Amino acid sequence: MKVGLILPLFSGDAERVLAFAERAEALGYDGVFAFDHFFPPGAPADRPSLEAFSMLSAIGVRSRRLTVGTLVTRAGLRPAGLIAKMAASIDQLTGGRMVLAIGTGDPIDKPEHEAYGLPYREKAERREHLVETVGAVRALFRGERWPGGRHVPPLAGPLLPPPATPGGPPIWIGGFADSVVRLAARSADAWNGWGMGIPQFARKAALLREEAAAAGREAQATWAGIAVVGKDEDEAGAMLNRRVKVGMLETNVWAGSAHSLIWWLQGLSTAGATWAILVPAGPGDRMDLIANEVLPQLGPVRT
Repeated sequence: MKVGLILPLFSGDAERVLAFAERAEALGYDGVFAFDHFFPPGAPADRPSLEAFSMLSAIGVRSRRLTVGTLVTRAGLRPAGLIAKMAASIDQLTGGRMVLAIGTGDPIDKPEHEAYGLPYREKAERREHLVETVGAVRALFRGERWPGGRHVPPLAGPLLPPPATPGGPPIWIGGFADSVVRLAARSADAWNGWGMGIPQFARKAALLREEAAAAGREAQATWAGIAVVGKDEDEAGAMLNRRVKVGMLETNVWAGSAHSLIWWLQGLSTAGATWAILVPAGPGDRMDLIANEVLPQLGPVRT
């Protein structure tokens, strides 16, 4: 299992993000991933957020080993042809280190669409649009035309230069619902489950494998979420309490000591996860703590 980090794009500080990525590579993490928001979800429109693909491009040039990816880009933020072009370009400049994770988005994202004049689709239409977007991007990655559908018009391409990865960068689909897991099994390289406990993740990973096998293909299961990691359980509890006091009432946050995180990641690997991507909450030294105390202990879990 590979271990990655979410980039601090909501800092609005490009140099901080680049330094974070450089530090992640030096510490031995496998990849860095970007939320794709024009401002933080649920926050006022005047809160900063750096643009995901731009920052991944910069990190891709500076790094030598890191996988770089979105987690996730919303299908409704950009036309399918533009998504394909941007992802292929990053894959080209990184020599095949791009991951395109894509999803439908949630109602909390609606203010972004309103603030930037972007069309907003309701839930059922968002799902249909995602299916067509993945199909269109896949076709362009392969050097083929997309014939057009109800939501995504015909796309002739071609993408030139083509992506470095044959067939294009891996496509992950993120989402909670079983229907999204089935969609990933049929049309993506991987599915991402955000903030899930291990039993729930294991059930959906099993569903993913079953549905993919029935379609004559394979798809990987990946996990991502916020990790409140303390040097011990007492510090982790204090960090979690501070989050509650400032109104961060998340229900899908993992919290515990660095030692407990080892067991958590091993449990995710046993449940079928090929990636665990963390938002290292709390003090700025948490990525170092995880790298020094957790990563060396994973042993054969990491590949």
